[in-house]
Parts: sequence; structure tokens; C-alpha cells
Amino acid sequence: MTPDSRFRLVAMRPRDPNEAGRAASTLELFFDLVFVVAVSIAAAQLHHGLTEGHVLDGIFNYCFVFFGIWWAWMNFTWFATSFDTDDWLYRVTTIVQMGGVLVFASGIGPAFEEHDYSVLIIAYVVMRAALVAQWLRASRSSGPTRRATLRYAVGISLVQALWLASLLLPTGMFTVALIVLVAAEIVVPILAERTGTTPWHPHHITERYGLFTLILLGESLLASANAIIEALQDAESPGRLIGIAALTLIATAALWWIYFWPPHHHAIKDVASSLAYVYGHFFIFAAAGAFSAGIEVEIDVLTGHTALHQPYASFAYTIPLAVFVIGIWALAIRPHADRVVNTALPLAGLLVLVDPLIPIPFALTAAILAGTVTVLVWRRQTDGHDA
Repeated sequence: MTPDSRFRLVAMRPRDPNEAGRAASTLELFFDLVFVVAVSIAAAQLHHGLTEGHVLDGIFNYCFVFFGIWWAWMNFTWFATSFDTDDWLYRVTTIVQMGGVLVFASGIGPAFEEHDYSVLIIAYVVMRAALVAQWLRASRSSGPTRRATLRYAVGISLVQALWLASLLLPTGMFTVALIVLVAAEIVVPILAERTGTTPWHPHHITERYGLFTLILLGESLLASANAIIEALQDAESPGRLIGIAALTLIATAALWWIYFWPPHHHAIKDVASSLAYVYGHFFIFAAAGAFSAGIEVEIDVLTGHTALHQPYASFAYTIPLAVFVIGIWALAIRPHADRVVNTALPLAGLLVLVDPLIPIPFALTAAILAGTVTVLVWRRQTDGHDA
């Protein structure tokens, strides 16, 4: 594409969903890295909340904060697959969204510690306003999808006005407003796509989701490794910490293997399946981000720095593992796998989930996940594909 105006802008026309060689751009990768800053802070705050015994409050705040991160990321990703022009205005507007997520990250601590959501909401509205500007720009050249682009712009704008209004509500009503507004955000794409589906590129979209999953797993592994290294410096008997380190590596590698086993682009053939894929990834992404928090809680138990006790503290990492495994099985593996795989994956998720109730949780979780990967390799070989 080349600039076609005196402002050196490209007409924001719908992109070809069958475009050959479509891949994630460097801007999109930069965008992902900025968002992971917020994810790492949210996971750290979840760890602190769990360690201090504020389990339900910590989980609620993490889910709410992660929704803001995931929803802003996801909306940009699907807009980009349809209308990315990569001209200077598109880049500047995207960078404004990045600035919004950095401010959003600064508000995560007050949200967890003081239930002060004002910075979060203002930063979130900034991100969403930048996307509204993109939708309005797209509406000028979007042809048959013009009604959908305008519905996106109007729907997002209305919800942002309600987010700002929610800051005026008393504390008792604010929590209810959060739930209602999250539901309103989710409904906007459903209503907009009913009037003219915006084009998406299946390979590009699934590549974007895969890359963000990789970044989340890498961030979780880094946070876990840092916590283990710090604990080893003061540990008198490092044996159990080494066991946690082995579990962390095996579990992260297994999650990577499981996620990239199926052909993801087959999971978004129509609007219904794409919405299921999109919304279902909230749980997968949130679980990947929360895994490091669970490992850090386990380390705190071993070093005596938490009010939590075994075996219940171990649920802090087994729940994210189970959610990730069962989630990716339901979204992308189940429709394309045989009976063996479709039995092994949900069974593995359930066994990992209840592992803390068994006397040897570290070894068993690692063995279950390694066994799951073995099944996937075996069935892939049986089907005549590369392992």
C-alpha cells in the first residue's frame, strides 16, 4: 500500500482475508510487549494478595484488571487484521494506545491495595478513545462494512462514557457497575458484526494470539525464575526449590507444546466460532499470566512468608495450569482431535487441578503434563504428521 493523499495517508479499506503471506507486523509485536508490562504488574499484585490471604479479593481484582488489558489488546488486534494501513497516523494512534496501557499499569497497584480504580478507568478510556478514532477513520473507506465500523465507534464511545460516569458512583454500587460495563463491552462486537462482518485473516489472527501466548508464558517463566533465584540465596535446604524450578520449566514447556499442537486457524471459520475463540482466550491468557503468581505463592510457603498453608496454597498454580489446558482443548483441540486426545486433555486438566490433595504435588503435576505431551506426540505421529 502507498500513500494516496497529500497527508501521506493510506485509505483504510478492508484488507483481503485471503491475503498471501500476511504476518504480524513489528508494530504489533511492539504493542504486545507494552501490554505485557501491565500483565506482569497484575500478576505481581495477585501474588501479593494471595500471599497475604486476600484470596477472593485478589482474584476478583486480577480478573477485572486482566479484562481491561485483554479487551484493549484483543480489540486492537481484530481491528488491525481488518484495516491495518501502517501509515504514520495509524502508527501514532496505536502508540497512543500503548501510552494508555502504561498509565493503566500504574493504576493496578491502587486498584488492588486501595480499591481505587480511577487511574485504571481513565487510562482504559484513553486506549478505547484511540480505537474509536481508528474505527471512524475506517468508516470513510470501508465500503460494505461501513455500518459495522460505525456501530463499533458508537458502541465503544457510549460504553466509555458510562465508564467515566461510574467513577461518580458510591462504593456499594461501583462493583455492580463494573460487572454491567464489562458485559456491555462484550456485547458491542456481537451487535456490530451483525450488520456487516469485518474481514479477518485467520492465519494472521491466530499468529497474533500465538505470539501473545508466547510472550505471556515467557513473562511468567521469567517472574518465576527470578523468585526462585532470590529464594535460593537464603535457602538452607534448596532441594524443594529446585523441585519447583523443574516443575516451572516442565509446566511452561508443556503449555507451549499443548497450545501450538492444533491448527488454530481452523477454529475461526465464522462469526460464532471466532467469537468463541476470542472470548475463550481471556481464560487462557489470564491463566498464563497468573501461573507465575502461583509459583511465587508456593515459594512463599516454603520460605514461611505467607499466611497460606499446604495443600491449599498449591491451588494457586494448579488452577491456572488446569484452566489453560482445558481452555485450549475446548477452543482449538477438541474439534480436530481423536478420542484418545479428547480424553487425555480434559483428564490431565482435572488431575492437575486436584494434585494439591495428593502427597507429592510437584512430581505428579510435572508427570501429568509430560504424559499429556507424550500423548500428543504419539497421536500426531499416528496421524502421519510431524511430532
